[in-house]
Amino acid sequence: MDKTVPAVPENGTTHAAYVPGLEGVVAAQTRLSHVDGEAGELLIAGYPVEGLAPAATFEEVAYLLWHGEGPTPEQLAEFSHALAGQRELPEATMDVLRAAAIANVPAMDALRLGAGTLSLSGTAGSADLRAAGLPILAQLPTIVAAYWRLRQGLEAVAPHPALGHAANYLYMLFGGEPPAERVRGLETYLNTVVDHGLNASTFTARVIISTGSDLVSAVTGAIGALKGPLHGGAPGPALDMVFEIGEASRAEEVLRAKLGRRERLMGFGHRIYKVRDPRADVLAAAAERLFRNEADRALYDLARAVEDVAVRLLAERYPQHRYKTNVEFYTALLLHGLELPTELFSPTFAISRAAGWIAHCLEQQATKRIIRPQSEYVGERGKRWAN
Repeated sequence: MDKTVPAVPENGTTHAAYVPGLEGVVAAQTRLSHVDGEAGELLIAGYPVEGLAPAATFEEVAYLLWHGEGPTPEQLAEFSHALAGQRELPEATMDVLRAAAIANVPAMDALRLGAGTLSLSGTAGSADLRAAGLPILAQLPTIVAAYWRLRQGLEAVAPHPALGHAANYLYMLFGGEPPAERVRGLETYLNTVVDHGLNASTFTARVIISTGSDLVSAVTGAIGALKGPLHGGAPGPALDMVFEIGEASRAEEVLRAKLGRRERLMGFGHRIYKVRDPRADVLAAAAERLFRNEADRALYDLARAVEDVAVRLLAERYPQHRYKTNVEFYTALLLHGLELPTELFSPTFAISRAAGWIAHCLEQQATKRIIRPQSEYVGERGKRWAN
């Protein structure tokens, strides 16, 4: 993992091939996650996601990513206590969120704005990335929950010191202690999406930290990258499609019409996974448990029927491709079952992925190497400036 890579001359005399979007270019080595799109496999620090996500707490997964191994009971208690103790926001951050609520900015913009103020909070600006990571990870859920309530004309709810990370987020959003089944559903989701290879936001975080910059800057930059629709995905529209269909008997008619108009079926197909996204299986099981006990089972049954028809029709229309269910489909269903508004789907994703971003920053800092790819000049030459 630590093998030496020859330096690229600053004068640009090498003749490396230009690769649009860096597709297929290996820019980092990591022990944090492994994505095998052909096999439909996702490992989180060596653990298959389908075994880890439903069983672990979010605090255990964050500790695993930051330290390379799971915590002992004593280490977990210490880590959880430290995280819970840093959830309160600086007053300056609350002022920014109040201003954002008056301006009615989207929730992802509010999260980006709030994240940029966290250098004012305790150790968030520390050069010790683990020390800096605790308040950042602890306070991102507080930012999202406080902003959402402020925008609804409600008072922000102070963090609950006795609740875990997932339970506290629901508590701050809704103002009451959530049922255990809802906590488990959210915790499974957070664990499932905590890390996923060298995606755009993770790469952004690693580039920023590689310059010697601080962790608040890296995480804020990552949030900015995640905000882009080509990276953050669209779990909301996947659920909108299910609502549009309304009844299982209409699924084939509606989906055939969409395909006939060459519309994309939201929640199906993935750039990396050529088979079913393993995260979809984890979240489908979590959604089934949640809807069986805490939500509308009829919606879950409708979603499963829509999924079955969509996969069949896609295989029929595009036999050369392997369009399968992706993480967006069951993300939308699960988070809707938790009564999260669609606008909070991406900020909730960021609350989880921040643990992965911070872990990648720890890895990148250890390499002591700036990320600086070359560019290929394709402009004109020999031009003369006329006075």
